[in-house]
Amino acid sequence: MSNDRVTVTIEDHVADVRLNRADKHNGLDVAMFQGLHEAAVRLRGEDDVRAVVLSGEGKSFCAGLDVQDAVQNGAIANAAKLEERLDGELSNIYQSVAYSWRTVPVPVICAIHGNCFGGGLQIALGADIRIATPESKLSIMEIKWGLVPDMGLMVTLPPLARQDVVKELTFTGRIFSGEEAVGYGVVTRTDADPLAAAKALAAEIAGKSPDAIRFGKRLLQDAWEGDDATRLLLESKLQRPLIGSPNQIAASTAAMTQQPGEYGPLLPVPEGA
Repeated sequence: MSNDRVTVTIEDHVADVRLNRADKHNGLDVAMFQGLHEAAVRLRGEDDVRAVVLSGEGKSFCAGLDVQDAVQNGAIANAAKLEERLDGELSNIYQSVAYSWRTVPVPVICAIHGNCFGGGLQIALGADIRIATPESKLSIMEIKWGLVPDMGLMVTLPPLARQDVVKELTFTGRIFSGEEAVGYGVVTRTDADPLAAAKALAAEIAGKSPDAIRFGKRLLQDAWEGDDATRLLLESKLQRPLIGSPNQIAASTAAMTQQPGEYGPLLPVPEGA
């Protein structure tokens, strides 16, 4: 899939998703919102994909909302529509570009460089793992425009960072480095070449059992919050169909022979899990 704003290529079970508006530091205009949403929706149904790498072309991952475009194309004037949900979705179109990566059934790894501001940071937070350059610049920048973060940050950030840290960053809009972001819990780790690191990690993940990867993402995402009974039951529900399944046996064979696993069709994720 390719359009003016977002490209998706798939090779060796890894989807490479690129924000493609380098001349504007990948600023979010209407077309970018649409392209990111369409990319995530497509990847939900790609059974051959085992990992996703999300990155931006040019000097930055994403500098946030293109305010001029938002004014010219009515996004601000149509603020009342923010409470409208997309068909069959929990989110609106603006939230979907961040939240929808959580609905992709395989790990999503975001490579951050340059500026990662406002909506750009919220998109990155929708990924499962974030790798940034030490000197990259991040900010919850909505306060600069007299706004609050509204692209899924209240779902994605609370499990990662302390509330007082999130409050300080939200109330000030302070720009912080990739190195600082690791300490805050906002970024997983730093690397001088985050895209290469993300691709290497995605390739490693793609070599594992695709069933265990998909079930594992569901387990870690759904059971991270909640009561002990729910968490323990979810572990059991997801583990039971894996034991003795063809891909589980293939993974065990690969581990014992130290050869790449030969994996077949995917198991469906159990209903209610």
